[in-house]
Amino acid sequence: MQFNRNFLAFISVGQELMDHAIARTFLEVVKAGTFVGAAEALNISQTAVSARIRVLEEQLERPVFVRNKAGARLTSAGEKFLPFASSLVRVWETARDVVALPPGRSVLVSLGAELSLWSPLLSQWLLWMRRECPDIAVRTAIDTGEHLLAVMQEGGLDAAVIYGAPRRPGLVAELLFEERLVFAQTPAQTGSKEFIGIDWGADFAASLRATFPESVSPAVSIGYGPLALDYVLAVGGAGYFREGFIRRHLEDGRLQIVPDSPAFAYPAYLVSSEKADPSLLRRLREGLRVAAAGAD
Repeated sequence: MQFNRNFLAFISVGQELMDHAIARTFLEVVKAGTFVGAAEALNISQTAVSARIRVLEEQLERPVFVRNKAGARLTSAGEKFLPFASSLVRVWETARDVVALPPGRSVLVSLGAELSLWSPLLSQWLLWMRRECPDIAVRTAIDTGEHLLAVMQEGGLDAAVIYGAPRRPGLVAELLFEERLVFAQTPAQTGSKEFIGIDWGADFAASLRATFPESVSPAVSIGYGPLALDYVLAVGGAGYFREGFIRRHLEDGRLQIVPDSPAFAYPAYLVSSEKADPSLLRRLREGLRVAAAGAD
């Protein structure tokens, strides 16, 4: 309880305590591992970094770093404060964006998406928003599904497009579209026939192991579908790909579906906060559905 009371004091209206620069400095020290590295990243002096951390520790009544010759590592209090610092900085940045809307924009929408969804779905959505919603300012984020959900729960995003339906309090998931992951290979005369592992999430990995229990781990595994596709097209090979994304390569003969191979459902969900503006979500959803239809 004492730690929570101190944190509430830290984010109270008092001018010194509301200085988000202190929280940002704390996060930079965590990231860099040293006060010197944080100072360089923030373009301030090491003395200024030390002063900000000292103010933070005075307010929390706990040390947040252990300093030694190797650098700075978090104390148990620092570990507890870390998610609060991230939330504070994120809320500040969101508030700044909303208050500082550019001329002609009446509202801000922030949308996140998993990395593999940006090509081409979200790029087409951005074009749709520019054309159909010129009065809406847009902020986007690309990250893992887990991190996007955490940011959304903290109020840093209005919605996110992710694969898989999460169950988290305060969030609503609705099916946006469903893709198929198909087993495709380069033609017999083209290079290697090596199977390339691609990270399509835990659900796909479990389904693949259940379907092919005797398979061995691939020698090459790639965490980003478009990069895996470039690799296979360059050197030959096979792997599971989003069917819509490789359609043009199937049509021009650079890839072919492996006969009698199983395909796996790959549903994408629009996840939003229960507190999100319904009218804003409606426009966002409309644009995503149009973009999804164009991405096939």
